[in-house]
Amino acid sequence: MKSFEPKRPYQEIGLILRNELSDGQYKVGDRLPPERDIAERLDVSRTVVREAIIMLELENLVEVKKGSGVYILNIPSVSNLRDNAVSDEAGPFEMLQARQLLESNIAEFAATQVTPGDIVKMRSALELERRELSSGVTGYGGDEDFHMSIAAATQNSVLVDMLKQSWDRREQSPMWKKLHSRISTQDYRGEWLDDHARILAAMQRKDPIAAKSAMWQHLENVKQRLIELSDIDDPNFDGYLFSSNPVVIMGGE
Repeated sequence: MKSFEPKRPYQEIGLILRNELSDGQYKVGDRLPPERDIAERLDVSRTVVREAIIMLELENLVEVKKGSGVYILNIPSVSNLRDNAVSDEAGPFEMLQARQLLESNIAEFAATQVTPGDIVKMRSALELERRELSSGVTGYGGDEDFHMSIAAATQNSVLVDMLKQSWDRREQSPMWKKLHSRISTQDYRGEWLDDHARILAAMQRKDPIAAKSAMWQHLENVKQRLIELSDIDDPNFDGYLFSSNPVVIMGGE
């Protein structure tokens, strides 16, 4: 059997942690060090460690107890390391980073192409979001409609297809579902609704710079909130995937 070769950053960290389990550094019932400590030791971001732990959760090697830490459930054998590797999918924060890069540029271009009919569709999606939020619906129909309506405003079917594939990939991802299983509140959705209103305002003004910046900041807020809400131990940490905001940097030049 060919040995597992990690292709993604979280898989590399997950494999290191798995090897440490199989090498006897931990026993069943032990708690892993805090995410921050693992990140510092392995010189990676907290988001990559978070994804690696989700990977180990899906393999039934660890159990996450929110507010307490990550505990060892099973010790993998050498054959497990080769045969029981997680599927080759992108981690949730890696997917969000890709969306941030893609959608900020989509929003910028859409603001130059948007029609009155497109604005009507964006308003309709925003209203659906408001109804979902007020009624306690847990789905994200209005959220997806809003983002897809912005892509449609580019009048470019390839960009629409790319964004749709991104949403479908998220919906089919066991890692994304595992991340959300740790989140017990829906309060954050009100914040995202406010973000969407700012994006819509930029679209109505046909202001590409403001639209790009608003979309970038919205998805930065999404990442940060998901990291905070799914945190295991210490809520005060560096959750950003980028050290700076390139939209702000470009806007200042």
